Amino acid sequence: MAGHSKWANIKHKKGRADAQRAKLFSKLGREIYVAAKLGGPDPDMNPRLRLAIATARGQSMPKDGIEKNIQKATGGGEGENYEEIRYEGYGPGGVAVIVEALSDNKNRTASSVRSTFTKNNGNLGETGCVGFMFDRVGEVIYPASKASAEDMFEAALEAGAVNVESDDEYHEITTEADDFAAALDALSARYGDPERSGLVWRPNVQAEADEELAASVLKLIDALEDDDDVQTVTTNMDATDEIMEKLLGGE
Repeated sequence: MAGHSKWANIKHKKGRADAQRAKLFSKLGREIYVAAKLGGPDPDMNPRLRLAIATARGQSMPKDGIEKNIQKATGGGEGENYEEIRYEGYGPGGVAVIVEALSDNKNRTASSVRSTFTKNNGNLGETGCVGFMFDRVGEVIYPASKASAEDMFEAALEAGAVNVESDDEYHEITTEADDFAAALDALSARYGDPERSGLVWRPNVQAEADEELAASVLKLIDALEDDDDVQTVTTNMDATDEIMEKLLGGE
């Protein structure tokens, strides 16, 4: 179960360095709003809201911003009607891409996502066209300073994790999707809120990428993430640590 995941760590650092905070908090707030509207305002009784709050805290979203979205969702009235949408397609070089969105206008979002794929040498496909190349899993990220690799390994195992990868910067804990909420609660009780957590798509088939291809895929990812409706973008691109560090400026 122990190992290293430098590529994942680079992604985490990129997310922190590049995110425009207002846009990030808007997306986090939208997920909190939807979770509270669908399942109620009590996170103890609403696993999706509990996850959304934990994720927002992991990104340093202010407490009043979290509470405002919960109040907005449960204050009565029509409110916004967001729809969860998953798009699948191929990026440059045939790299598989999954895009998850929350939208109050499905036609607008579909048109925008399709245009972004086309402008960046990709193709938007039908739902399911690349989904088989990914597994849905839970992911919990703690900084290495929280615990030794051995202690985190034991704690994660007790919490029901299926994999733990540790290096000098992070502990990356993986769970089955159905076990994620319970594992997150157990780990949070022991180590506090993680730096990142959530249900993610983990590729089971990877597409090797040289520097040119990796740069093209990162350009597509950035363009998709710039869309206010897009929540997450996941690919099965596999590039070396050296390539990713060079493209991401060695951050």
